[in-house]
Amino acid sequence: MTKQLMIYENAVPVSADAHRDVAVRQGASFSFAAALNSVPLVVAEFEKAAAEYPIVFAGEGADLTPAAVVGLRADENLCVTANGSWDGDYVPAFLRRYPFVFANGAEEGTFTLCIDSAFEGVNENGKGERLFDSEGNRTQYLGTMLQFASDYQSQHAITRAFTDRLRELDLLEPATATATLPDGSRLSLGGFLRVSPERLANLDDVAVLDLFRTGFLSVIHAHIASMSQLSRLLTRAERREAERKGA
Repeated sequence: MTKQLMIYENAVPVSADAHRDVAVRQGASFSFAAALNSVPLVVAEFEKAAAEYPIVFAGEGADLTPAAVVGLRADENLCVTANGSWDGDYVPAFLRRYPFVFANGAEEGTFTLCIDSAFEGVNENGKGERLFDSEGNRTQYLGTMLQFASDYQSQHAITRAFTDRLRELDLLEPATATATLPDGSRLSLGGFLRVSPERLANLDDVAVLDLFRTGFLSVIHAHIASMSQLSRLLTRAERREAERKGA
């Protein structure tokens, strides 16, 4: 699994002084994600993401993170086309939030909205949405993105509670996915964890009831069901390989 936060090359705090003339052309290209073979998810996304992508868990301990698998090779995103468009119905919130991200503030428990100044859509030519008006006031667009980032941060905390619970109940097991292309070449994706259906079935009633009441049981079922989407990734890989040979 790739290191996800590498898409942020130069995250700097958003301020009226530094960004009064800055605009952002967002959503036109996902080239910044072309080298990601997995994208972090929060639990609120599992239902929609599970209909299209396999959902796995990467990392260890407190760094355990759920992610949508979007590629079978390292540094290859099968959902980003040659022209940078997203080939899929659902775009994970992690990518929709970009180039914005929260960073820890000066005081504990506070966060500062930052923007990746290296993003190709950041400009001073008026292309896209401005962050501040001519008087230095926050625009509606910036307010919307601030709320989006805030909501994402809240969901991130819920997701952390979810992964902590999976670890406490010892529900995760190592897994590897393999696939064979028509030309005989084999693709293998490893280094991730999944919920073991057997361990889930062996939980006592108290633990199952707790998962149900917290809403985590439905999230687990979405994750387990999502593993069937590996075949869809194989189809994408076959199409990408055919395009390469055609070129």
